[in-house]
Amino acid sequence: MIDIHCSMKSFSLSVLIVLICFACINTTSKGQTSEGRITPASERTQLYLPQLEGKKIGVIVNQTSTVQNLHLVDFLTKYNFKVVKIFAPEHGFRGKADAGELISDGKDTNTGIDIISLYGKNKKPKATDLADIDILIFDIQDVGVRFYTYISTLHYVMEAAAENNVPLIVLDRPNPLSQYIDGPVLEDGFSSFVGKHKVPVVYGMTIGEYALMINGEGWLPNNLKANLKVIEIENYTHDSSYILPIKPSPNLPNNIAIGHYPSLCFFEGTTVSVGRGTSIPFQQVGHPSYKGDHSFTPVSTEGAKYPKHENKLCHGLDLSRVKPSTNQLDLGYLIEFYNKLKAQGEPFFNDDNFFNLLAGTDKLKDMIIKGYSAEEIRALWQADILEFTLMRKKYLLYN
Repeated sequence: MIDIHCSMKSFSLSVLIVLICFACINTTSKGQTSEGRITPASERTQLYLPQLEGKKIGVIVNQTSTVQNLHLVDFLTKYNFKVVKIFAPEHGFRGKADAGELISDGKDTNTGIDIISLYGKNKKPKATDLADIDILIFDIQDVGVRFYTYISTLHYVMEAAAENNVPLIVLDRPNPLSQYIDGPVLEDGFSSFVGKHKVPVVYGMTIGEYALMINGEGWLPNNLKANLKVIEIENYTHDSSYILPIKPSPNLPNNIAIGHYPSLCFFEGTTVSVGRGTSIPFQQVGHPSYKGDHSFTPVSTEGAKYPKHENKLCHGLDLSRVKPSTNQLDLGYLIEFYNKLKAQGEPFFNDDNFFNLLAGTDKLKDMIIKGYSAEEIRALWQADILEFTLMRKKYLLYN
């Protein structure tokens, strides 16, 4: 005998999915191509909601994970999809924690759903975390830079999904730095959470394309392959201009900061401040002993509780009105600050190995110390970039 009640319930949910998908078709984000407005994958609900029907869902999300101006979690629960677990990356579920600040497990106050931190005791979901999950969704805005840790979280999520036979859907989002490829390719011995794979600092791929590369290049251990599906962005190319509607992390508030980020983040391994604890982080650089007209004082703020040179007057460069390079890293800032602080007898590189982990090599630091020019340093990595660029082509979804 057919269970009429269950059949009607299933029918109603199917109709609801169709209505939701129809309502989302014209919802887009900031960006324009000659083909039309750019639509991130999360808004293309008709391509993934049917796969979630009747499933227990785990989501890897942060504040950028939105659909129809709702958080993805709120959107799915609003329409009675069964989200059973939230996994939070660096900066947390709502994106307010400091860089490097450990995140604790907890509960989402809006829905009561358990939040499992992937930036605390564990950076990889445990088998027990996935035991009650039928399918995973990864939806996080990336910025296309190797030391931005969301791609490391992606790696560990793919590894756990493969080990536990849980399908993974990646909802792709535009890369605001997809127009160029530059920087040293990570070398053996320098793998860390701020750089797991042998890719350049700026790699010119969306996070969905990057997921395909992790699978295709065999970067998961023990020959694992994730059961992976990437939902593509609509009307997007790697040359598209795209303004992020939500800042991807506390200290990247706008596209100017994002544009400078690949060049300035190296300063995180030095004694120089990148403006954390000010209103324009990654849009200025400074040091108390630097001689310059521009000045700022870092203070404790949300997302920068203990900024470098806290409450000290720093002097340096204001880059908030300087258009970031769209074709290569700018090494001039590093070289200039190194030379000026050295001349004053001030230390530049921190004593730890963090600068080398960010660079993915010890050669960049060594060449700066030896007085090489930016052009001479850049020549060091050109052959590796060419090799990577040829490999990368296999995984591109967009022109």
